[in-house]
Amino acid sequence: MFRQFITTNSLEDGLFAVLAAVAFMLVFQLLRWLVLHHLKRVTKTTGSTIGNFFIEVLSATRIFLVTGVGLYVAALFLKLPVALEKFVDHAFIALIILQLGFWANRGFVFWLRHRFSLGEKDDEGSRAMTLSLLSFLVRVALWALVALLMLDNLGLNVTALVTSLGIGGIAVALAAQNILGDLFASLSIAIDKPFVIGDFIVVGDMMGNVENVGLKTTRIRSLGGEQIILSNNDLLKSRIRNYKRMQERRAVFAIGVTYDTPATLLEHIPVLMQQAIEAQPETRFERAHFKSFGPSSLDFEAVYYVLSPDFNTFMNVQQAINLQLVRSFDAQHIAFAFPTQTLHLNAGTTLVDALSGAAAPAQAP
Repeated sequence: MFRQFITTNSLEDGLFAVLAAVAFMLVFQLLRWLVLHHLKRVTKTTGSTIGNFFIEVLSATRIFLVTGVGLYVAALFLKLPVALEKFVDHAFIALIILQLGFWANRGFVFWLRHRFSLGEKDDEGSRAMTLSLLSFLVRVALWALVALLMLDNLGLNVTALVTSLGIGGIAVALAAQNILGDLFASLSIAIDKPFVIGDFIVVGDMMGNVENVGLKTTRIRSLGGEQIILSNNDLLKSRIRNYKRMQERRAVFAIGVTYDTPATLLEHIPVLMQQAIEAQPETRFERAHFKSFGPSSLDFEAVYYVLSPDFNTFMNVQQAINLQLVRSFDAQHIAFAFPTQTLHLNAGTTLVDALSGAAAPAQAP
């Protein structure tokens, strides 16, 4: 075949072919440079998203693919054997498909980045996580399609291949269903966003800040410092409490006073509790009541909201409320209760007899 190629083409044909290939590559590179230069100048002044899109796509043009197309142009000036001509045609189409794959890949990535750059600044962790996962899935699907098109161009029966892969895929899916479950769970986390990187979550008896969401596992940094690794599939099956998205924090606290506190002071205690709460910034009072008669105290309960989800803010507010109640109760001569027991003695019974009687075991009748 090579000898036939030499004998059917003169030196002049070869020179024309080389000149055509070089001319094509130079013209193509010049046109590409002019278009990119014009688009960059326009987008610099207008900030056009479409212009930036075409800049990204054209920047994905591969030089070796341009060289391959130039060689195909050179082959048009030569007389090739049938087998070689068929091979060149298939190679040219394969190069075009490959280049389209590079352009589509760069275009999809640019669109995803632009799409997820429009969110709020506080949502950067979520957008980064979603962008990473979707970029991976889009690339896998795109290059799988490119590979199938190239194989079909080479004459391979793609239908039989896809059928075989489908049957094999079912077997693989059954064998690796846990891995695939985690993979789709990661996609669900990326799209639905029950939590994002940086959120403080509680899952069962485990809690911590989300550090990373991968294709199979999610990593959480606990308060103790260790890293907790959870399966994505198991994580979505659990009840997740996301404290990062808390808008305000509800607080309930109770105090007890002694039973000898006068009724007039008991009526005033809810007012003192309300005043202590309302005196603090970033709080919203809800209620304060004389709740119940405890074993050794008269119990009061108050409910309020801290208008910030920060736990340190909540503790600072609660501390300030407690200190103000201590000062108010001291000024009103109200005594806080503590666990006590009162022992009543009958006439003629000594304390020793009462204590020994209480400690003696009960006798059967």
